[in-house]
Amino acid sequence: MTSAFPEIREAALAQLPADTGLDGELVVWESGRLAFERLQQRLARHRPGAVEAARQWPAHYVVFDLVHAGADVTGWPYARRRAALESLFADRCLQAPLTRCPSTTDPAVARGGWSGRRPGWRDCASNGWTSPTFGAFDRGGSTKCGPPPKRWPVP
Repeated sequence: MTSAFPEIREAALAQLPADTGLDGELVVWESGRLAFERLQQRLARHRPGAVEAARQWPAHYVVFDLVHAGADVTGWPYARRRAALESLFADRCLQAPLTRCPSTTDPAVARGGWSGRRPGWRDCASNGWTSPTFGAFDRGGSTKCGPPPKRWPVP
């Protein structure tokens, strides 16, 4: 997949420490919305077409979890991984196309959204910050950042 998204690969190699693993979503924005069809088109392109596609439809990698930081950290509680992710972005001054997914423990903020956020994205919130697992959509009390599943309506 890295050959289809050279801008993500270059940013990761230039900005991230070696032996870092992130969990996130590739997104392409077009006309103020997530353009899944552009993401699909980008997946089919490889050099030199991928370079042109990156200019035409730049992708972003929206990161919501740190899974490897010199060692596997998936056993850490989510709050600890999130703090390490926040530190990684701050300490390394990570910038686009690497993007940190917003996160909150306040259900009212999650339901009301953040001002300036792009439409089409669910907010991140969890009541399971001490759990090593995180990432179920809105069922069972946790929410993960990303487009909602197509199987059920978003309230």
